[in-house]
Amino acid sequence: MKSEKKSTGMLLTGILTAILASLCCITPVLALIAGISGAASTFSWLEPFRPWLAALTIGVLGFAWYQKLKPAKEEIECDCEEDGKTSFWQSKKFLAIVTVFALLMLSFPYYSGLFYPDDSGNRNISYSESNVINAEIDLEGMTCTSCEHSVNHALRSEEGVIEAESDYETGVARVKYDASKTDLDKLSQDLEEKTGYTVVASKKLEKQ
Repeated sequence: MKSEKKSTGMLLTGILTAILASLCCITPVLALIAGISGAASTFSWLEPFRPWLAALTIGVLGFAWYQKLKPAKEEIECDCEEDGKTSFWQSKKFLAIVTVFALLMLSFPYYSGLFYPDDSGNRNISYSESNVINAEIDLEGMTCTSCEHSVNHALRSEEGVIEAESDYETGVARVKYDASKTDLDKLSQDLEEKTGYTVVASKKLEKQ
């Protein structure tokens, strides 16, 4: 009984650490689905701990599989009552389910884009080239590709925005917009309100 509780506790730890490791990346998607403005960056503070949480998750699950697959020791016969059955919580099936779930959580940033609408391109926006402005917005708080999708979606949903791309590694969002319909200050302010990421600086780029 004690062994079963220990095994279950270990697997619950693996699930918890996997969720924590991916929480900063899942939050932007949940914010989009729930329509909660400014919530995308709520758990960005977890990002520095992500490698450690991921390593702990893999370590816990690896040890669980080792315990499950290692050759069983011969047990000394006793008068204990044994029914010979293994509970579902100690079965390989449950361990496999937990493992798949954990891997899906840890790899979430790589497929998070599937949850965002395909709003790339100019979306048939009519504009005059003389009004087009290219600009860069420096952001603080982006930690993964899911953050990029959140920023891109927020900018592309703004009236007058023609194109928008961001890079979480540099923290820079590049936007092309129609100056007759919006301006850089409004885009920066709305971006902060929609995502929760902090705009550090913004600048217009000279036309080439």
